[in-house]
Amino acid sequence: MGRRESRRDNKEFIQFHYDISNDFYALFLGSEMQYSCGYFTHQDNSLDQAQHDKLEMICRKLRLKPDEKLLDIGCGWGRLICHAARNYGVRAHGVTLSQKQVDYAMEKIKKLGLEDRVTVELRDYSTLEDTYDKIASVGMFEHIGIANMTRYFKKINALLRDRGILLNHGLSRHAKPTRRAARRIRPERRLLLKYIFPGSELDNVGHTIDLLEICGFEVHDVEAWREHYALTTRHWYRRLMARKEEATNFVGMEKFRMWALYLAGASTGLADGSMHICQIVATKHSAKGASGLPLTRADLYM
Repeated sequence: MGRRESRRDNKEFIQFHYDISNDFYALFLGSEMQYSCGYFTHQDNSLDQAQHDKLEMICRKLRLKPDEKLLDIGCGWGRLICHAARNYGVRAHGVTLSQKQVDYAMEKIKKLGLEDRVTVELRDYSTLEDTYDKIASVGMFEHIGIANMTRYFKKINALLRDRGILLNHGLSRHAKPTRRAARRIRPERRLLLKYIFPGSELDNVGHTIDLLEICGFEVHDVEAWREHYALTTRHWYRRLMARKEEATNFVGMEKFRMWALYLAGASTGLADGSMHICQIVATKHSAKGASGLPLTRADLYM
């Protein structure tokens, strides 16, 4: 389950979840293999349209400019780094602990002819040493563990130039009245930890913002995407169920049933409000003065 920090093995946990089969994920994630919340400008939009619009919104929130260096922590199958390089002219680097994701992303980068602008590697973000203008972490935050979040934000701060922008996108939960209540694991959560997401843990957004400020960031925007993710997971569930036979051939009936239950439960929890997801935009603030961000958000909705 990964709740004991002394026994945490991030690479093992990530590969347990992500290295099932690229073919299995392709059945339900959509044409661009994006395993994070889409952005629905209209609730009837297709999954692929919502995922494209999500990439655009992330790039706009990061205010990407040509030749800037972008780091994607937990880059998945490489879609964000490829999109940012092709459409915004950045030099993008992605890291993940999933070998299957690295293999897929490298093939995609080559196919798109982006080898001179996009790189990806099997590496823990905590071992990086370079300096970046912008950093994105999309759907990776849940894997960190609350006890490790200060270390996580301090490392990101060290990798980011002053006034560089961080976009942190992750699931969250309601704040709890006591520490004991926060540590309590409900049966459905225990099931998820054991069979789907070992080592994962959800924080409340207020505590996350506290940690960002403690670690030297200025927080500018917090946007809730709960209903967007409810729509996304509903699409995933329906697509998986429509290809049940193929999915069973890839992963077996037991794992297929577990994933169907997980996606249905996630969609329900997000729709009724028992789960949340937020995008936080923050800048590194190592010296006093202006943040460097526009005075309004008009550029996000042009």
